[in-house]
Amino acid sequence: MECDTAYATLRDTAYATLRERTLKSKAVYFTAIMPKPKSKRKSKQKTTTPETPQLSLKEQLALNRQAAKAKQEFISLASSTFFGSLFLGLLLFPIGGPKATIGVIIGICALVLSFKYPRQALWTFLFYMPISGTVVYGVAGGNALFQLAKDAFFIPAAITIYQEFKRKSQPFLIPKQIRIPFFILLILALLTLLVVNGGMQFAPPCDRIPRGIKMVCKNGQPLIMGLLGLKVLLGYVPLITCGYYLIRNKKELLFFARSHLVLAIICLGLGVVQYLFLSSGKCEGTRGLEGADLFKATLKARCLIGGSLVFSPDVGMIRLPGTFVSPWHWAWFIISNAFLTYASAFSDPSLIWRIGGLVGMALVIVNAFISGQRIALALVPVVIVILLILTGQIANLKRFIPIAIGIGVVAAIGTAMFPEVIQERVTSFVDRWNAAPPTDFIADQAGFTSKGQSGIFGAGIGRATNSARAYGADALIETYYPKLLFEMGPLAVGGFLLLVTVITWVTFKTYRSVKEPNLRSFAASFWVYVLVISYNTYWYPLDTDPVAVYYWFLIGVILRLPEIDREERAKQLAEEPTGNKGKKKKRK
Repeated sequence: MECDTAYATLRDTAYATLRERTLKSKAVYFTAIMPKPKSKRKSKQKTTTPETPQLSLKEQLALNRQAAKAKQEFISLASSTFFGSLFLGLLLFPIGGPKATIGVIIGICALVLSFKYPRQALWTFLFYMPISGTVVYGVAGGNALFQLAKDAFFIPAAITIYQEFKRKSQPFLIPKQIRIPFFILLILALLTLLVVNGGMQFAPPCDRIPRGIKMVCKNGQPLIMGLLGLKVLLGYVPLITCGYYLIRNKKELLFFARSHLVLAIICLGLGVVQYLFLSSGKCEGTRGLEGADLFKATLKARCLIGGSLVFSPDVGMIRLPGTFVSPWHWAWFIISNAFLTYASAFSDPSLIWRIGGLVGMALVIVNAFISGQRIALALVPVVIVILLILTGQIANLKRFIPIAIGIGVVAAIGTAMFPEVIQERVTSFVDRWNAAPPTDFIADQAGFTSKGQSGIFGAGIGRATNSARAYGADALIETYYPKLLFEMGPLAVGGFLLLVTVITWVTFKTYRSVKEPNLRSFAASFWVYVLVISYNTYWYPLDTDPVAVYYWFLIGVILRLPEIDREERAKQLAEEPTGNKGKKKKRK
């Protein structure tokens, strides 16, 4: 009997203990899975972005291992490349000296690293190009290898990107509408190279042919001229795909715009300093020369940055190179930045960077006056007016009025500080226009090339290209389409016009499809640049830096913007439900 009672007591105690533990575990479980009640104050707060998920310890360790592996690969590749190039450079030291040795080391390292890291190579290419003239003459002493340094970043990066697109079975030429016009122009250029340049290459030298006999003869190195001319004509077309590949999202677009703005402000500021050094007498310029030398750009007059210049204020002759190798390049850098600084001033979402764009525009206007380049002085104001009209910013009073006031203040300050300089530049421009209007000049160049047309394929590709002149180019034609007509004939001119027309139309439709306001403003500014350069015939900006780079690169950026626009709108749609919930709670 006592045993039964003890057994019942133990049983009841065990059941009670088990039930208590079960209830506690259930309470802990439901506490964990049930959401905690929010206070009224917290419920009124509106959350606009979802919380970013935290990485687990395993994922963090995997990322750390991946970063360490990438760092180790870079160190290994960089060290092996450096020592290999150092060995080769030392072998060439007795032949080329220290400059050639340094050039070989830097060139090989740039080539190898650009193949491995194409994105970083493209950024380096874009950043190096505006200061390349200063590096060539200020650091390398005019070494020809350093003049090709920027292509050591671009060409390997383009090859790597082409291989990546091919591996993914994607077409390299973007967009597909330009493929037929591009291949038409390429075939016509190759026919000119083979038929005309090839025929001259194997013809007898011109100095051995008696006077009065007209026949094909060899002048210089026609095939080398043709290859250089082909590279100048179509060599930077892959930048369309590179720009499309490099700018993947809005963050990278803003990085491109802002980094270029900083670089432009630095270069344009150095241009002002160069002018102040020359005008104050710290640099002599070409003052002490006589006769025709007062009007010729020379490296002996180089001042602080850039390459050859002319500074003869007594005869009203000023041509400054800025950070580039020559005044021509600097003029088109100023004109190009009229577009790019305008894009930052009106399109950047940050007020600070819009103010920076205004500073850049002010420096563009100042350099257009003091550089001595009439083409810059003529085009910069026209470009700003065209941008205001075609991009529609003239109707955006909230941004237009402050920037217009800022430009007016800068113009007033500049007029007060340099009244004589501005008056002299304006007078020189007006006198030059009256003496030789650009319209008559273009008409004369077109008439000269059309009358002297030699066959349907022209006189040979590269025959009037500035960079090929060292190998025998014997014609100086300073307008673009007459130059193409002289070199490759009417068919190639039609092919080039077809290509740029298709590009202009496709980029126009692309930019019009962008909806997000800031992205659309960037696209509009870039498209106006493409429009102006496509049909510009005065001089040959597409043959030289920086237009040859910016033109093709910005086409690729425009083509990428619709995808970035879709991503931004998708983010906004993902954030809207959370924001609406917050608004409903606030109303309740």
